Parts: sequence; structure tokens; C-alpha cells
Amino acid sequence: MNIPTQRPSWGVRLIARTLAAFGTAWLLPGVDLDQFTTAIWLSVVLALLNSTIKPLLVIFTIPLTVFTFGLFLLLINAGVVLLASDWVDGFTVDGFWSALAFSVVYTALSSMLEGQWKVRVQSARRG
Repeated sequence: MNIPTQRPSWGVRLIARTLAAFGTAWLLPGVDLDQFTTAIWLSVVLALLNSTIKPLLVIFTIPLTVFTFGLFLLLINAGVVLLASDWVDGFTVDGFWSALAFSVVYTALSSMLEGQWKVRVQSARRG
């Protein structure tokens, strides 16, 4: 049975993505955040880049994305993170691989914190 879920408000998503950015920077050795307020600015900048520049890049690179079976989208995500590291003071990424790892871990953490991952518990029946 599928139960429709409601999307969290923008404030909840901002907090979740800020915590995800701070946690990801803490986990990965090639990514540095100076302060928690930098994580707030980073989450705002990443939201703006993901809603403006990223869709344009995805549209322009559809043939390459199809040819690589969608793996090129990971490169686009890493590029967006590198662009955000140029725009946000106090957020540094050591290179492409660190940006790629940041984008993967950040996406996973933010979706978990926003409640998009559902855990289904099934009880074992004895018969």
C-alpha cells in the first residue's frame, strides 16, 4: 500500500541540507567548512545552482548522458560543487574527486535527513 507523503517545508529542507553539508565536510578529508554559518550559505548556494545552472547543463548534455548511461550526471554534480566552492568563502574542496565524493555523500545525507528514505520493517511469521 502506497501512502502519499508530503514534501517537507523549505525551512526543514534548509536545515536538513545545512546539517548534511556540515556532516559531509566533517566526514571527508578533502572538504573543509570554516563555520556552521558557512554551511548555511553553502546549502543556499547549492540550492540556487541546482535549480538554475544544473538543469541547463543536463539539457545541453543529454546525448553524452545517454551515451554514458547517466554517469555524466555525476560529473555535473561535481562541477556544481566546485563552482559552489568558488562562490562560498570558507568552503574549500581539494579537487574533482573530493567534489564528486562530496556530492554523493551530501545527496545521501540530505535525503535521509529530509525523510525521503523509508525503512520498511517486516515481522517474521512463524508457521
